[in-house]
Amino acid sequence: MAPVQLYVYDLSNGLAKQLSMAWTGRQIDGIWHTSIVVFGKEVFYGQGINITAPGKSHHGQPLQIVDLGETSIDEDTFNEYLDDIKSQYTAENYHLLDFNCNSFTNDCAGFLTGNAIPDYIKDLPTDFLSTPFGAALRPTIDAMYRQPTPGATPQSHTPAPSSGQTSNPALAASLLQAVAAQAQQRNSSSSAAMNGQTPLRATESLTGALHPCTNSASFQSLLRTHKAVVACFSNIITCPPCRTIAPIYEQLAQEKGIKTAGGRGAAFTKIDLSVSSGQALGAEWGVRVMPTFMFFLDGKKISEMKGADANELRTQVDLLLFQAYPPHPHTSLSLPAMQALSLSPILFSQVPALDTVFSKLSSFIDSATWPSTASQSQSEIKQVLSSSIVPYLKSRFAPVQRANGTTLPSASSALLTTWAQITFTLTSVLPPESLFPVVDMWRLAMLDPAVGAWYSTVLSSPTNPISLLLSKTTASLDSESDSTTISRPYILTFLRLLCNAFSSPILASRLLVDPGTKSSLTTVLVKTVLHKDGTVRTAAASLMFDVSSFVQKLRVDKVVGNTGNSGLGLDNDGLEEEDWEVEMVSAIVEAVGRENGNEDVVHRLVASLGCLLRLSPFYESSERPLLEIVQAKEVLKSKLVGGGCGEKGVGKKEVRKLIEEVAEKLCP
Repeated sequence: MAPVQLYVYDLSNGLAKQLSMAWTGRQIDGIWHTSIVVFGKEVFYGQGINITAPGKSHHGQPLQIVDLGETSIDEDTFNEYLDDIKSQYTAENYHLLDFNCNSFTNDCAGFLTGNAIPDYIKDLPTDFLSTPFGAALRPTIDAMYRQPTPGATPQSHTPAPSSGQTSNPALAASLLQAVAAQAQQRNSSSSAAMNGQTPLRATESLTGALHPCTNSASFQSLLRTHKAVVACFSNIITCPPCRTIAPIYEQLAQEKGIKTAGGRGAAFTKIDLSVSSGQALGAEWGVRVMPTFMFFLDGKKISEMKGADANELRTQVDLLLFQAYPPHPHTSLSLPAMQALSLSPILFSQVPALDTVFSKLSSFIDSATWPSTASQSQSEIKQVLSSSIVPYLKSRFAPVQRANGTTLPSASSALLTTWAQITFTLTSVLPPESLFPVVDMWRLAMLDPAVGAWYSTVLSSPTNPISLLLSKTTASLDSESDSTTISRPYILTFLRLLCNAFSSPILASRLLVDPGTKSSLTTVLVKTVLHKDGTVRTAAASLMFDVSSFVQKLRVDKVVGNTGNSGLGLDNDGLEEEDWEVEMVSAIVEAVGRENGNEDVVHRLVASLGCLLRLSPFYESSERPLLEIVQAKEVLKSKLVGGGCGEKGVGKKEVRKLIEEVAEKLCP
């Protein structure tokens, strides 16, 4: 018996741990490279399969050593296995995300011990690509591994700055190039490769969601760790039908594969029958025809297809996914009123007289008792506001500018960072009733896509204005014996700011995933939908709709398999929280029951309720019992009769239809 170890290295040298939260919104502790250490040697994949003495590769000493167990396989058998798979693990087939050193060590671990490498290493590419930043950088990474056209000048590829996930896209590209070069460098020093003089090689057709398996253990590991698996046994060297169906199978893997961590989809694998290890795996599963496709659900084979029928293959994949992820029961309901709703966020784009807003804020600043510990003086704050922030708002949002159809300026990161610091100072000095001019400026700025993108990268920062204002608001709401007495101008403007934040899908996702922000946002919502002022209740109902419709859009995308969300890389797994949704549904029903005069509020709240209930994964377990207890159907129908909402009940025909539909079809 020989011990088997996994050497783990961080190709980013600590930068991933330092920058990942700001760039991706998710903590990623390293960009992992791994090697298998067995029989006194370290084996890894980069420019082909490389072997060195343990700890003597160009990566240096490992960051971590993981014991994978012991192997009963002798060294000669392992060497034969390496010879067998070297035709697959070539420099040309290497890809930083899709087919890399960790694919190799996972196969070797399976062959030697029957086990897999740790999930946090295997799942890193999926976790990275599920972030907006990862999705934005995918084209850059793919371009790094695309075969150059003969005679063409090599191009450098920098991620598009429009993704908004980092203020320094060139730094991101440089980091990726350095990581890729280090990952593929041979053990013998290769300064040309490290300096980017030798282009990285890979196939023109990227494997995407394909996971090659070279032995029974790695195949069994794949079956254990994925709900749905599609396996292709083929030999493209000698089998013409295999060559014909190969690009179609790869396309299906891209379309139907698992695109986000925890997302719906199938794991697609290919077993190469041209090598002896693949032949052994094919014999184990009784493969006698090429190509053969097998379909697995929860680790068990449920069907098999022989031959290269593209239409039948697509049908079988769709059937597997239908069985693995049956559609929500509400998808069979006819809900014309719900389907007629626009799920676009309700926004507040009115442009105030900015000079008047600045004048009002200046008077509040001048009359405040200024602490000596403040990082900025009153005059400094007013100077920045008048010379930078107000001119920016005028240049972008003045009606004449928008009417001319000219290209509007966007806020720079430097301006926003300075503005955030000013807001931090003002929120520590001024009471809420004096902050509404500050909030109104931010409310308007949130309509600038650059601001929403910048916000999503600094949401965890202590000077993030949304978090500061949320904290200030929840503290004021909690301190009031009657929570509806908080300053009307402030709370009204702040609710409108939060509505405008939903103009940025990336920021909206961050607001609803970050636990602290989500909790504060919920507190504000639950209390303000019951505010004594009708205008405040309208703004609160608008925000409730923006939150609920955003959740429903992600659920719809998940049902139809569009987990990429139009390239934004968003997923709703972090949004799904049963207790939160029960609290939201309960608050909506109570607010609808109390609302007897404002039809717009009833309309937006009922639409919010429909959005939350329609595709909720918690409907049967929690929401149906809750709706029965609070008599939601009766509460909604009471709005249709005299006294329920106005003298004659809700008057607008489309609103009445929506109420009837939600009450009859979504409420028990």
